[in-house]
Amino acid sequence: MKSLLLNFITITFVVSPLCADGEPGKESVVFVEDGDPKLVVYQGKPWKRCDGYLQGTRKGNDLYGAKGIGAGDFRLRVRLRILKMTKSAAAFWLGRSYFGFEGATGKTYIGGPMFGGKTRFLGPSRQFVKGDVWFDFEAIRRGRDVRFLIDEKEVHQVVFDGRPIGKIGLFPARSVMQVSDFSAEGTMMEISVKSRSYTIPTIDLADETHRQVVIDRENGQYLGHPTTVLLEDGKTMIAVYPKGHGRGAIVMKRSTDAGLTWSERLPTPKSWATSKEVPTIYRVVGPNGVKRLIIFSGLYPIRLAVSEDDGETWSDLEPIGEFGGIVAMADLVRLKDGRYLTFFHDDGRFFRKGGRRTGRFHVYQTASNDGGLTWGEPNEVVHHSMAHLCEPGVIRSPDGSQLAMLLRENSRQYNSFVTFSNDEGRTWSEPTELPAALTGDRHQGLYAPDGRLVISFRDTTHVSPTKGDWVAWIGTYEDVVEGRDGQYRVRLMDNHRGADCSYPALELLPDGTIVATTYGHWVKGEQPFIVSVRFKIEEIDQKARDF
Repeated sequence: MKSLLLNFITITFVVSPLCADGEPGKESVVFVEDGDPKLVVYQGKPWKRCDGYLQGTRKGNDLYGAKGIGAGDFRLRVRLRILKMTKSAAAFWLGRSYFGFEGATGKTYIGGPMFGGKTRFLGPSRQFVKGDVWFDFEAIRRGRDVRFLIDEKEVHQVVFDGRPIGKIGLFPARSVMQVSDFSAEGTMMEISVKSRSYTIPTIDLADETHRQVVIDRENGQYLGHPTTVLLEDGKTMIAVYPKGHGRGAIVMKRSTDAGLTWSERLPTPKSWATSKEVPTIYRVVGPNGVKRLIIFSGLYPIRLAVSEDDGETWSDLEPIGEFGGIVAMADLVRLKDGRYLTFFHDDGRFFRKGGRRTGRFHVYQTASNDGGLTWGEPNEVVHHSMAHLCEPGVIRSPDGSQLAMLLRENSRQYNSFVTFSNDEGRTWSEPTELPAALTGDRHQGLYAPDGRLVISFRDTTHVSPTKGDWVAWIGTYEDVVEGRDGQYRVRLMDNHRGADCSYPALELLPDGTIVATTYGHWVKGEQPFIVSVRFKIEEIDQKARDF
């Protein structure tokens, strides 16, 4: 029985305070000295301590400085050698950018924001370094110029503004990396100190096909990114999703038996074929008691369709304002005064007409006073100077006094984040990192009948046996507040292609059955399709006891 999966724990070495180099705000930091790990963080297994050097190997076993490089000038120095260079993809990490040595083509490569985004080759690796030979690597920024040197010889130069770099470190990939010295000078910044792995058990449901219901599948057609809504009868469920990856004509289906069987694709207004992004569906109730279903479609401008007959007929998609955003709307919450808040994010491209990518992520909220028919101007609620926070999922505390917003972290330098509001969304706390067990994309949560939280998401935990799969987390709201790992992780289905899955929908039936719905590459070599998985929380408890 494939029921419990375990994983590694990140280990951190810390020593005495750092010495200043005399310039205000600047530090000189020694991460590794003569093979002694002074101030490092590992992703995966710790590197082996040898005579005068540290040795790391294989993908997923990175070594980082325990402080990152902030804004302004800096100098990074590493003394190392690379073994098995003919199989290498070894690289230096500078935030989300990289400078590496690719063995398959024998070329030096660069990529990431510092180098214009796309991976590029500079020339043969042996032009710069020789395998099994020690060499010195340096990266130096003065003003807007960043120079890269190997054994004091400049090998590349780029123009990159003075923004913070973030994490710096080493990536062995398929090679063996040996590091004797690793240091940096400049304005240093705190980086993630959260564990990048978790220790709670993972219950595996992926092979239990009796729990799975195929909602829609079409040979050769990408179907993805569903959301669902359960009506008040506890039986009628509606699902919407795009015919394509994150965009395409909106498809709608209905179930009258709580998701066990589904209708054919239903007729929709012609404007739904023009949807530019992921559709999201919600139940709202107006001040006069009128119940509505609403569907949002994002990018610019965000558009809205409305039904006042439980989805039998729908309006066209119409703009809600002169603003747009990504994954609009990622979540919706009803406030105590009957108004609604809904949330989305943007990176500068779609917030206003003609926008451009800024490289910065901002999370926005907008409110409705009339039961979802009209929406006000958005205001920014969450931003982080280094992390890329997006795709908010909002959960109300059991006593109703607090809102918790869980956030995807898209730079992949940190765990996921959470922020809290104690005043119905008027203000939000500074975002803080979640534990590794809750690290993922597109969190959606509900309370099980016994009061525990079930949160479904795509697993993007840095070190996880189910990375890239569709998972659920089980714990308490207090675990979220206190930053604890929780009780269990559940692998709902095994995704067979990268991390392309799991924009999840989640419903609770009257009998306590949880119906989780999403898309993914469930069959190797085939296009993704829409599936739901059904379980009760006591079944998960029993599986944990039986292990």
